[in-house]
Amino acid sequence: MLQLQSTGPLWRLPRVITESGLSKSEIYRRIKLGTFPRPVELGIRARAWPSKSIEDWIGSLRHGALN
Repeated sequence: MLQLQSTGPLWRLPRVITESGLSKSEIYRRIKLGTFPRPVELGIRARAWPSKSIEDWIGSLRHGALN
């Protein structure tokens, strides 16, 4: 049986757009480049991001800006 690690709530694309400040196309472009967290599949056409992965990504940007 597959068990997922607890990562907090899952965010759908509209929330990810709001939190990241990126457009839909930019999010998917960065996923392809490997510079943005990949979503998890919830079903055939449903995907969401663990909130922690987006919060960590935002934190890494802030940390990088401080250096």
